[in-house]
Amino acid sequence: MHIAIPLYAGYDAMDALGPYFVLRNVPGATVTFVAERPGVIADEGVTLTATASFTDLPRPDVLVVPGTKDVKRSTADQELIRYVKAVHPTTTWTTSVCVGSLTLGAAGLLGGVRATTHWVAHDLLARFGARPVNERFVRDGKIITSGGVLAGIDMALHLASLLAGEDMAMAIQLGLEYAPEPPFDAGTPKTAPAEITELVRSFLRDG
Repeated sequence: MHIAIPLYAGYDAMDALGPYFVLRNVPGATVTFVAERPGVIADEGVTLTATASFTDLPRPDVLVVPGTKDVKRSTADQELIRYVKAVHPTTTWTTSVCVGSLTLGAAGLLGGVRATTHWVAHDLLARFGARPVNERFVRDGKIITSGGVLAGIDMALHLASLLAGEDMAMAIQLGLEYAPEPPFDAGTPKTAPAEITELVRSFLRDG
């Protein structure tokens, strides 16, 4: 079973690494970072290495598209979009983390599909014909999208259950000791103070 996580200019490393640390534990799975060309692909302060090119892995069983801080750039990245379009017909699951869902949209995969993304970019989903849903992750057919950054871990655990069963997914969760107890109840706009929500909205939109 081959799982491809594409890296591209401006990708968010945590969007890629969260699912990676879950999915590498799925029995029989090989998780590969792919890019237009193999080599080191830098995030801001973090570097990951793509060990294969898009052409080296043309038929992955699972695709996990990470998000970015530069949506305009990612949704105009023709090599990335071409790869997503090319592999989707033969994947078992096509998934995304954070605004990686907008890349799926730019590839024409979200027409009429229930989908989610980071809350700041939620309104952009409709531009691609998606049906926006406010959930941690959303499965519609073989497409699974997740909210911002760390929601990708939740999505990956759900994906692990689909690939290897719930017992294995729970074992992976326990092995990672993934039992979030954040010190603040500010993880969504519903629970965060209004002034904090606006601060983050302005920071992310302007960035």
